[in-house]
Amino acid sequence: MDVLRPTLVRIGGRVYRKNLVQEQPFPQEEEEEDFCAGPGDCADDDPCDAFAVEETERGFQSRVEVPSPLYKYIIGKKGETKKRLETETRTSISIPKPGVEGEIVIIGQHRSGVVSARTRIDVLLDSFRKKQPFTHFLSFALNQPAIQEKFLQFKEEVLEKCSQDHGVSSSLFQNPAKLHLTLGTLVLLNEQEIRKACDLLQQCKEDFVDQITGGKPLTVEVAGVEYMNDDPAMTDVLYAKVHMKDGSDRLQVIADQLVERFVASGLMLKEWDRVKLHATVMNTLFRKDPTEERNNTMTGKSSFKERESFNGRNILKLFENFYFGEVQLDSVRLSQRFSSDTSGYYATSGQL
Repeated sequence: MDVLRPTLVRIGGRVYRKNLVQEQPFPQEEEEEDFCAGPGDCADDDPCDAFAVEETERGFQSRVEVPSPLYKYIIGKKGETKKRLETETRTSISIPKPGVEGEIVIIGQHRSGVVSARTRIDVLLDSFRKKQPFTHFLSFALNQPAIQEKFLQFKEEVLEKCSQDHGVSSSLFQNPAKLHLTLGTLVLLNEQEIRKACDLLQQCKEDFVDQITGGKPLTVEVAGVEYMNDDPAMTDVLYAKVHMKDGSDRLQVIADQLVERFVASGLMLKEWDRVKLHATVMNTLFRKDPTEERNNTMTGKSSFKERESFNGRNILKLFENFYFGEVQLDSVRLSQRFSSDTSGYYATSGQL
């Protein structure tokens, strides 16, 4: 990182500089990072109202709910991060025991010190949360029997006609029971966050989904295939296109508004301006690890290191307009990665 042009991190409408701390790296952990407020933002001696700071008999305190898997990033190697935060902000930071869900409590004699510690903890948590692999995703299930049957026909014909093309093999194909349309991915690290996502999904139903759908299922067609990357001769993801049968944009509107609401809540990171409506049918991630949840391209940076692309030119030419069928979409699901229910689809934490 260029020290003269540090990375900027936005949290709660404020901007912070991210400064890399040059210390011994943690065993099998990410590099430790430190942050300070950027110009014009909430500085250490300028208390802000982004979070609650209570006045107590001992001074001031602030509480922040943190999923237990993130405690280690505030503690640091041998407690070094926590000690440094306490020393530099003149506060005491109480963290629950590993694996115990609870609140981190910051106590100090001066309000500015508590605000400084809380701000730095928030930025650290935001940074390390972004490095976590996603755990859940919003999806429409596309695994109705008729669609599965046509998908298996597609797979059979592709292997019959294109198996000699570079990289094409049966291991690339999606599990037909898990065919789906992904709207966005989430990192939910404890039951409280899962409940929050479920509640928000239900709120979206009441606020706009029922109004857009009229309380009726959306009839969509799954037809045609397209590729994700720039060169069809080096394809990593091949997907089926999905569109409303009546030609309207209602599915796109619902997808975009759902993602917008989840991004605003802090439960989802904004990836694109609009949701790309697609159903993955072939993915080179499946080749390396058949147990990999067969989702889409949003599976974390580490998954892309050793991908072997395939030549999709003939597939695109021969199956450009392949018709997978018509399907009724009646619910958006909060699906759990690396899971299956009795139907073979992903386990559902909540749905609308």
